[in-house]
Order: sequence, then C-alpha cells, then structure tokens
Amino acid sequence: MHGVSCADLSSTYYDTTCPLLYSIVYGVINHTYITDPRIAANLIRLHFHDCFVQGCDGSVLLNNSDTIESEQDAAPNLNSLRGFDVVNKIKTAVEDSCPETVSCADILAIAAEVGSVLGGGPSWSVLLGRRDSLTANKTLAETNLPAPHFTLYQLQQSFAAQGLNTTDLVSLSGAHTFGQAHCKNFINRLYNFNYTGSADPTLNSTYLEALSKICPVDATEDNLADLDLITPNQFDNKYYSNLQYQNGLLQSDQELFSSSDADTIDLVNSFSSDQSVFFENFVVSMIKMGSISVLTEDEGEIRLQCNLVNEDSSGLVGVASKAPKQKLAV
Repeated sequence: MHGVSCADLSSTYYDTTCPLLYSIVYGVINHTYITDPRIAANLIRLHFHDCFVQGCDGSVLLNNSDTIESEQDAAPNLNSLRGFDVVNKIKTAVEDSCPETVSCADILAIAAEVGSVLGGGPSWSVLLGRRDSLTANKTLAETNLPAPHFTLYQLQQSFAAQGLNTTDLVSLSGAHTFGQAHCKNFINRLYNFNYTGSADPTLNSTYLEALSKICPVDATEDNLADLDLITPNQFDNKYYSNLQYQNGLLQSDQELFSSSDADTIDLVNSFSSDQSVFFENFVVSMIKMGSISVLTEDEGEIRLQCNLVNEDSSGLVGVASKAPKQKLAV
C-alpha cells in the first residue's frame, strides 16, 4: 500500500522505525476514553491549539521553565486545555517501544484522529514526520487562537492567517459536535449580549432557558455545558442541524449560520443534510491544518518528554521511560 504524503510528511514515516505506534497511541487513549469520554474532544482541540501557534510543533505541550513561557498560560488555554496527562502516558509507552524516535507533535496528530474515531467520526491516514519545537510562544497563543465571541469576519481572518479557507473553518468547527465549554465562554450571550442588557437574538429561547439554569447570572462556579445538546459525546453532523435551529452554544458557532448573507450558510446546510460530506471535508481540513508550518528533518528535535525541551530534561533521564536510554546524549 502506498502511503499518503504532503510536502515533507508521510503516512508511512514510522512504518519501519516504530511499527506499533498507532496501536500504542490508540490503546492508551481508548483506556482513558472508557471512563472519560471527554478526552476524545480534548485531544482534537489540543492538536488545533498546537497548530495555530507557530505550527504543529508540540509547542503547546511545553511547561514553564527558565527558557520557556508556556502557551498553557495564555488566556485561550488557561484552565481550559485538557489531555496533557494522556499525552505524557502515550509518550512513555512510545519511548518504551521506540526510544528517541517519535515526536510529540506527531503524537498530537495521531491522538486527534483517534479522538475522532472513538467518537464515531471519520478515520484517516495521519501524515507524520513532524519534529518538536525548541520554543513556545505565549504571546502568539493570545493572538492567533480564535475566541468564542468572535464574529464570522474575525473567524475567517484567524483561519486565513493559517492558510485555511472558509470551508476549513466550517468543517473544523464541526469538532464542536462533542466536548464541553465553560460558562465563561458563552455567558455573554445569555444576559448582556454586546452590552445590550439582553440575550443574543440568535440564541433559541428554549435553549437560552436551559443554559441559564447551567450558568445563572450570579454563578460562582464556572460550570460546563455540552457543545452539542443533541448527541453530546457522538462525533456526527448534529452540530450543523443545531445551528439551523439557533442551538449553537458559542457565538463563534452560531455565527456560521446566523450571519446574514454569509458564505458559510450553504456549507452548514450541506453538512447538516449529508454527514458523509461533512466527514470528507473534515478529514481534508484536518490534514491541511496538521501540515501548518511543520518542522521536519533536522529542524527542532525529538523530545524525550513532551512537556520539556531536551536541554531541560537531560537531568531527568529515566523519567520519560522506565528503562534508561542507551544512547542519550548529555
């Protein structure tokens, strides 16, 4: 079978150096998914938040250190991203099987595909061969990641800056077919939309009532609501039919259908009426997103631990895997 390739990436990249890679990644995620189905959506989001900040290079995984200002502390990520522990578990298992071979950036790309599959969504041949960054960029995370209160124009600008078009925007937004969002991300729509003192007019009144119970105006807890009120843990096309009934959770979701004369409306209608068309477009857009500004060949490094650049983990040999490395350069 011929592998799929795009520029410097290839679906067969690890076929000889780490043949069990996919099954290792799948196994760790599946084990977690049984008790924590949210993890599937979390892992797709982690890949997305990685790729939109200096490319798909694993920079989102880096913790604060003397040299790193972590992207995890950026406003769009703070107390919001989940799945880091699962990525670390995957990395440990992969290092045991194929030491110093597989990048954390590639693990994120595979994990996103596994998340889709576990939710009942499409599968695809993941392109591999990314290298891990030596840096992170918190400032870029603040500016590049689209916000839940973005208008359609702002969303399109955000995606265009990454080389992604309107079809990519609509298809990738469909990842909100599962997962959850905190009240802080949509409470602006419930009580004081754009400082009007009333609710977002594009929010279904029955849905508004239900959301007001989850997020009361004087809430002290930042509660969670399902992004898809119909099939909250299923990767399907209900996200798009929700938009048709003004049941999108985030403003950035509903904008795709409720912006007048928008070129996104036909796409929402198309994906709502035919799930296979959505799945096909989602796969194309995920592969495209996964190829943004990748590091390859001798660029970057293969991290031994996903949350640290190798320079910072050299004193921690044996933490990433149970067996000490045979050929670790100190």
